[in-house]
Amino acid sequence: MQSNLQEDQQFNNKDYSEKDLSDKEFVNCEFTSCNFSKTNLTSCTFMDCSFSDCNLALASLKDTGFKNCNFSNCKMVGMDFSVCNDFLFAVNFTGCNLDYSTFFRKKMKKTKFIDCSLKEVDFAEVDLTEAVYKNCELHGATFQRTILEKADFRTAKNYLFDPELNRIKKAKFSTSGIAGLLTKYNLEIE
Repeated sequence: MQSNLQEDQQFNNKDYSEKDLSDKEFVNCEFTSCNFSKTNLTSCTFMDCSFSDCNLALASLKDTGFKNCNFSNCKMVGMDFSVCNDFLFAVNFTGCNLDYSTFFRKKMKKTKFIDCSLKEVDFAEVDLTEAVYKNCELHGATFQRTILEKADFRTAKNYLFDPELNRIKKAKFSTSGIAGLLTKYNLEIE
């Protein structure tokens, strides 16, 4: 990549692993089967971009901007979204593995997580108002002082959090998932 600005481009099967792509801007670009593992994406901006079947595991995201970006079937293990640029931060995930990632203190209203693995993900102090967790695995995910108002957990599995430490007004849960909200009371629910 020569220029710092890439617009309306398609990138297929590119290997950027462990490379330095810092300070680049991508607008309306599609990334398919690209490898960004351990790539330095510091101060990059991705606006209206889509990532399909990409590996972004352990990419460096300091001050990276994800503005209206969609990720589908991507490996995103151990990513630290908390250091991303907050300006217009908007992401959605379908079929992604986000295990061991953190979104600490991000504003993520209406974010959709569909068919994702979110094991051990840190959602502490995140604004997830109206977020959707459709068919997601949330074993070990952390929710503390998280805003979950109107969030949809009806088809999510293995979530566990304290309703007294999170804002959950009008959030949606299935009957089978209620146990994950009552664990601290040591109840036997059958």
